[in-house]
Amino acid sequence: MTPRAIVVGGGIGGLSAALALAAEGFTVTVLEQSAAFGDVGAGIQLSPNATRVLHHLGLEAPLRGIAFLPEGTEMRSWRRGHVIATAPLGAAVRDRYGHPYYHVHRADLVGVLTQAAGRHPAIRLLTGTRVESVSVGEVLATVHAGGQAHEAELLVGADGIHSVVRAQLFGAQAPRFTGNVAWRGLIPAERLPAGLVRPMATAWWGPQRHFVHYYVRRGELVNCVCVVEKDGWELESWTERGDLAELRRDFAGWHRDLQALIDAMDPQACFRWALFDREPMPRWSQGVATLLGDACHPTLPFMAQGAAMAIEDAAVLARFAAQGLAEGALPRALVDYETVRRPRASGIQAGSRRNATVFHLSGIKAWLRDRAVAKARGAVMDGIFRYDALRVARPGKGSGPGAAGAASGAGPGADPAAR
Repeated sequence: MTPRAIVVGGGIGGLSAALALAAEGFTVTVLEQSAAFGDVGAGIQLSPNATRVLHHLGLEAPLRGIAFLPEGTEMRSWRRGHVIATAPLGAAVRDRYGHPYYHVHRADLVGVLTQAAGRHPAIRLLTGTRVESVSVGEVLATVHAGGQAHEAELLVGADGIHSVVRAQLFGAQAPRFTGNVAWRGLIPAERLPAGLVRPMATAWWGPQRHFVHYYVRRGELVNCVCVVEKDGWELESWTERGDLAELRRDFAGWHRDLQALIDAMDPQACFRWALFDREPMPRWSQGVATLLGDACHPTLPFMAQGAAMAIEDAAVLARFAAQGLAEGALPRALVDYETVRRPRASGIQAGSRRNATVFHLSGIKAWLRDRAVAKARGAVMDGIFRYDALRVARPGKGSGPGAAGAASGAGPGADPAAR
């Protein structure tokens, strides 16, 4: 009998998992509570560790149709604008790691994944289907959703930081407000003076805040993400409009280039949301159910690796689950999956959390940080980019990189941009 999988959550991680599981011989049902597959938000950076998986799933051509290929990253000083450090991307990354570095619009990426999943004969996409309860054993999982019972040999919770599957398996736990609030906006590139935004992922670092911008959608739009330390405002919605006048106040006195970007934003399309995270989970799996992505390791957007971690999870989980079912020991294989993925994901979580502090230093601490970053020249990202989720081996099942690179890139030289 063809093994069945239920994936709860139709975002980047859930759709990647559906495609990866289908490639391993599963029939997959994706349960999405929203009325349609889609995603709000703005830009995402996809580094080689993520694009390696997506290309393997047959998505290279559609990704190239939606992406912008940046030439590098740069960190700049908040007031004078001088370049603190740069690191190459573009051809240098493709030649070194075998796969490119993309900037994409989040909705465009979800669109590519949805189209691929919708065309796959082994994948069924269900929208408007809210999970009501979950029952998990050692052989079968049952999900009650949308007034129906869905059964499968594998259940995957890919339903984000407020995961219903996580709460059903391990109990409810509120996420922690980080003290940071993020602003976001998209600006048509044609509105901006030529040369204002370079073909880079640029991060401006300053006291208690930072500002990131880069091109998406083939260079037609500029994505801006601005993070400010704030107390007393903890609304998490990605669709909450912000007051552009408040954003101007938050970055008053910053470089004139940033003032030009803020002035070019549409006041009706300027949004803000509070940033939350959780401590690493000691367990991700129970019986034939497991978690991936933000459901088990929500990652702050300070290493541009949140989506990449979910995509890596999907690739590793699919291979381990197929092997486990073939051996008649899926619960053991899911424990192996989390055993090899947890150090990697926890390391990225910790590095992203540290960068939230490092980016916002001032005075002598900022001067010391800038010297360290300039000396590192982006080398700390090597272990992150080099990780090959397609070759990770189960413990005792052969050789592979395992959790190599788990802590790499956790220092202040990490990629500056938002996820």
